[in-house]
Amino acid sequence: MSALLDAALLRPLLDGHWYDALSAVLDAEVRAGHGTPDLIRARDLATAAKRVLDLDAEDFGAIAAAFPRAEWRDELNGACFPAEPRSPERGALGSLVPLYELMLEVLDLRALRHEPLQVVVTAHLMAEYLPQLAWESTLGHAGDPLRLREDVGERWGSDDPACAHSSPLRTTARRAFHACSGDLAGYTAYLDRFHSRQGTALAICAMHHLATEAGERPDAGDTCPNPCRWALRGTREEQRDLDARVRLALLYEESPIVALRHHAPVGHFFGVPSTSEISAAWLATWERLATPWPDGGNPLLLPDAVPGRPDDTEALPGLSALVSAVAGRTIGPGRLLRDIGLEIGHSIGSLEGAS
Repeated sequence: MSALLDAALLRPLLDGHWYDALSAVLDAEVRAGHGTPDLIRARDLATAAKRVLDLDAEDFGAIAAAFPRAEWRDELNGACFPAEPRSPERGALGSLVPLYELMLEVLDLRALRHEPLQVVVTAHLMAEYLPQLAWESTLGHAGDPLRLREDVGERWGSDDPACAHSSPLRTTARRAFHACSGDLAGYTAYLDRFHSRQGTALAICAMHHLATEAGERPDAGDTCPNPCRWALRGTREEQRDLDARVRLALLYEESPIVALRHHAPVGHFFGVPSTSEISAAWLATWERLATPWPDGGNPLLLPDAVPGRPDDTEALPGLSALVSAVAGRTIGPGRLLRDIGLEIGHSIGSLEGAS
């Protein structure tokens, strides 16, 4: 390392989770010819942390493969969507829990970095797959198209007029059946354009009229008056529980905090939400989410409600509780990024010892 760069000066960047700046500084040192093995590793780890913080999920598998002995490797693999349609490691198609743990961590770190636009973007991303997260406890997977045919059927993906799905959702349902049986291009197109819509289709199937009566619960999108037999699995109480968790997910999807993303243009000189606007939107969102339902079935307010697992610095108080209520299991922010940061710290410590 050059005499101009004191390793101790890198600590504030690391402590503030400024992995992008840290990567740039270390890369400049490497390019200047000061690339010791520890410095190169610290640079590579900081670059990886930057991409994880950016939720560059398409490349999570490649990032994990570049660090085969890292303790956090399996955690990162668990948060990614498999690159191949029939990969034995199903990642976020098998379970969305690792991805939501990462998104909760990212949102909190973005808030610590005072990046309101990125807080809003992450809050919006968390809405994308919440219905699949709710269904995961029933299906045993997160809407994995490789396994979906075993769990759904009858009118799913058909043109039967008794099905409550719209035409685009019927197309999505059919694509889900075939996404993992074709080529890589078709599978990638499915993930890019259809997989989040699959959650909308499943949500309608969960909110069927044999589980709840009209007026018992808040309206949250289309419901199904003619449920298929596969949607009636479990007891009626189990069906009502799934209905409630899906309904809560859809209420969040239509909430003021998610709507902020649609009013925050990227690439313009206006419209970036302020911290106070985010706080006001979250307060309005939480008031809506935590409103009692006529039948007393709001998952956030049940006497035995599933608790969240927030950090002390939770940026949007109650967000971990919401995700946990939807999932039916306790979920909190993970430590993936902070574990990568610890490994960067070890390499920087070696630089300090060598200076």
